[in-house]
Amino acid sequence: MSENGKIRAIVATDCGSTTTKAILIKLVDGEYRLIVRGEAPTTVEAPFEDVTRGVLNAIREVEELSDHEVLDGEKIIHPNEGDRGVDLYLSTSSAGGGLQMMVAGVVKSMTAESAERAALGAGSIVMDVLASNDGRLPHEQIERIRHLRPDMILLSGGIDGGTITHVVELAQIISAADPKPRLGAGYNLPVIYAGNKDARGEVDKLLEEKTSLYQVDNLRPVLERENLGPARDKIHDLFMEHVMAQAPGYSKLMGWTDAPIMPTPGAVGSIIETIAKQQDIEVVGVDIGGATTDVFSVFQETFNRTVSANLGMSYSVSNVLAEAGIENVMRWVPFKLPELGVRNRIKNKMIRPTTVPQALDDLKLEQAIAREALRLAFEQHKNFAVSLKGVQQERTISEAFSQSASGETLVNMMDLDLLVGSGGVLSHAPRRQQAAMMLIDGFLPEGITRLAVDSIFMMPQLGVLAEVHERAATEVFEKDCLIHLGTLVAPVGTGQEGKPCVKFEASLPDGTHVSEDIPFGEMKAYPLPVGETAQVKITPARGFDVGSGPGKVHEQSLSGGVVGLVVDTRGRPFELPTDENERVSRLEKWAKAFDAYPEA
Repeated sequence: MSENGKIRAIVATDCGSTTTKAILIKLVDGEYRLIVRGEAPTTVEAPFEDVTRGVLNAIREVEELSDHEVLDGEKIIHPNEGDRGVDLYLSTSSAGGGLQMMVAGVVKSMTAESAERAALGAGSIVMDVLASNDGRLPHEQIERIRHLRPDMILLSGGIDGGTITHVVELAQIISAADPKPRLGAGYNLPVIYAGNKDARGEVDKLLEEKTSLYQVDNLRPVLERENLGPARDKIHDLFMEHVMAQAPGYSKLMGWTDAPIMPTPGAVGSIIETIAKQQDIEVVGVDIGGATTDVFSVFQETFNRTVSANLGMSYSVSNVLAEAGIENVMRWVPFKLPELGVRNRIKNKMIRPTTVPQALDDLKLEQAIAREALRLAFEQHKNFAVSLKGVQQERTISEAFSQSASGETLVNMMDLDLLVGSGGVLSHAPRRQQAAMMLIDGFLPEGITRLAVDSIFMMPQLGVLAEVHERAATEVFEKDCLIHLGTLVAPVGTGQEGKPCVKFEASLPDGTHVSEDIPFGEMKAYPLPVGETAQVKITPARGFDVGSGPGKVHEQSLSGGVVGLVVDTRGRPFELPTDENERVSRLEKWAKAFDAYPEA
């Protein structure tokens, strides 16, 4: 570490499936700032088969762009001295397909779901969920384990002191499957047992010989409480020790880093969780990629992550069409287009996943698809981010099996403070107004919500940094990572087009005063630059609520952004007209209000 023991220079990399990104962070005038970013192709496949080649290439680009020397040959220089060396080197990775897991629990809607939450929170893709009551016969479950070949299995079930029969039966099924790992033939598959502590001896007898068994605290010690931390931490450790160690060049990379390498999605979750805790706010984050869409949320101090492994903008774009339906995709297209034209353009994108839209109409279609991918991924997230099921509702295992009542979703859009978007279609939209509209239409926030996008997708590196140096991670996140789009005001309620909805009054920093009656069915944007705030007074018409209750006046200081202050009086729940001419006309009007697609 440099003078006074302070960390003055940090390099962090993210090894993605196609691109390895590197960032250089330095302490400048007492605060941590991003200096430059470099990238290079990831090198896990032939002919290189060594992930460190891509890492070195990305760091060399950082050196060239910053005149800061990081490498001495192929060695990272420690510690930092002026424009030479770094005090910290960290990395995340999803190269090699990320972490793929199966989870098992006694009751599908209780312990199995808790296990799924632990695995998703650690940054894994959950391939399947086994449960004693999932409707499959034992031989079908055994065949499924053999067929999927996960990187790891998380086994849970039973509260401490409860019956052990059912969780032991699940252990017997895993033992009978004799599972083999996806990567590497020379080691046993890691299995984490996080169930009833009374069953540990029996589980040990069944699995110790055939798997690498690790036992941690029960993730559902009592029905009323989840304890996901120990299972999540063990998943991280084993990801490094087993899965990463099999990938080409990772053992070398692990020797370079100053903290364990984290799975990319786990790291993004870490920074979202850190920001929510630090600022005491409710947050939703989304990362929409080519193959998957991850949604993260923190509500009531509870962190949740879901992976929609079949919803993406390139490789999985046809799945979005299949799941949403052609009508739902076409409802967002602001021009008339035959159904066959939509299908052909979408299939072209799937077979040529790296192409970007060349014409404005193609861009509008791509952004229409993005709205549906975001909507579907968020629906899945809301169904999963729920209060605990089974609490004070049953006391016998037979009642637990038959219980189907879901817990209530934790996601309350009226309480949401910050919505953050990342991924190519959002971060690299030609205009920030387009990113704002996709977030608003995909998530339909309610009341008052701040909107932001990740400028260059550095949330993974900041997530792993947050584990080691929280101050540096949060300062860079706020100042260099987030592009603040502005604040959305969206009254909840429905009405008729053109009828009264809200009176909007704002005192802007330049001294101007806005006072406007905005009817139902409009989108309005008022300029308010990044870093500026405006005092606003919103008077909703009868039946509409912006946060203080139906029909009640709401006063608040709102922060600005690239897009400014946005008032959306299209109603919640939101519905588009079914008549094609009227629908196209409204979409055009709303886009114009945003100046989303300026005339050429």
